[in-house]
Amino acid sequence: MAEPEFNATGVRIERWLRSLTRAGQVVIRDGRLALLTSYGTEIDSAPLQAVQAHKPLFAARDRALATINGHRYSLTLGAPELFLKALEAARPPRP
Repeated sequence: MAEPEFNATGVRIERWLRSLTRAGQVVIRDGRLALLTSYGTEIDSAPLQAVQAHKPLFAARDRALATINGHRYSLTLGAPELFLKALEAARPPRP
């Protein structure tokens, strides 16, 4: 398996007001974004072209919002800017 282009551990992953995990993982590898639980079980994944992510204006500094397969997730990361930059860098160039 190839090395991940981005890997963040200890990520709190929420969907609306429901916490899915408090110590999950966000992994970008082989052109896909995957959200994993602390046990390594996949919560959701999608090709990078189908993922939308941004930093909300009125939220904590350590949060990013991601839409994967039509589901919105709130990700509490230590540095959401690194996640957003890695996501943009891993996406293939648009024709």
